[in-house]
Amino acid sequence: MCIILFKFDPRPVSKNAYRLILAANRDEFYSRPSKSADFWDSSNEILSGLDMEEGKEGGTWLGISKKGRMAALTNYMQPTTDKNAKGRGALVTNFLTSDLDCYSYLKKVSVEGHLYNGFNLIAADLNSTKGDVICYYGNKGEPEPVFLNPGIYGLSNCLLDTPWKKLQYGKQLFTEVINRSQDLAKEDLVQELLTVMNNQEPQLPDPAIEDQGKEYIRPILNKYAAVCVRCPGYGTRTNTVSVQLLPLGLLKAAH
Repeated sequence: MCIILFKFDPRPVSKNAYRLILAANRDEFYSRPSKSADFWDSSNEILSGLDMEEGKEGGTWLGISKKGRMAALTNYMQPTTDKNAKGRGALVTNFLTSDLDCYSYLKKVSVEGHLYNGFNLIAADLNSTKGDVICYYGNKGEPEPVFLNPGIYGLSNCLLDTPWKKLQYGKQLFTEVINRSQDLAKEDLVQELLTVMNNQEPQLPDPAIEDQGKEYIRPILNKYAAVCVRCPGYGTRTNTVSVQLLPLGLLKAAH
């Protein structure tokens, strides 16, 4: 149950306002091997954590580059999955290392979306000649990727801005911090966003999560229905906050 909250404002009125603020949690089994966020490509320009699960090595859930490319992935919650499906983490690393613009890349991915278990993918070109562009595609939603307008968005393990209670609550807390962001020092902004992402208050009842997850989710719903998940053997492993991505700016990942 990952969660991503972000504000996209490519042309802020104030010179002190941020063009992009993103806060994300990666929820995963504690036993799944991974590498912490670091530069890993040959040119030392791409920053991300890396999945080290056998057969899926090199995939990731969120990454950025000095060239202004960013991608983030969440799984779409399903009661059952296809163990033979293609690894979803490669969708992020492939974008970060490709030359395609974000819409063209997602358009290409959408043609092969049926080869994967459910996923959501956000891809961005920041500071491009066309201006900042962010696009979204989910293989359980519309068949074509979409361009995102300026605004505040939330993504968990359903489609973009699906009104799960945990997502709505997270967006509320996130928005409260964002509204004060120009009055906060950058490090204070990061700390307040990390506080948001570590909120463990379950947002129940939530029939939408129960209906989507069915038998898979009901026994542990009380823990899963919070922004920050804490379960035996599974939970929030990483908080990531990124602000003002170009120039590379500040990224803080807490494990």
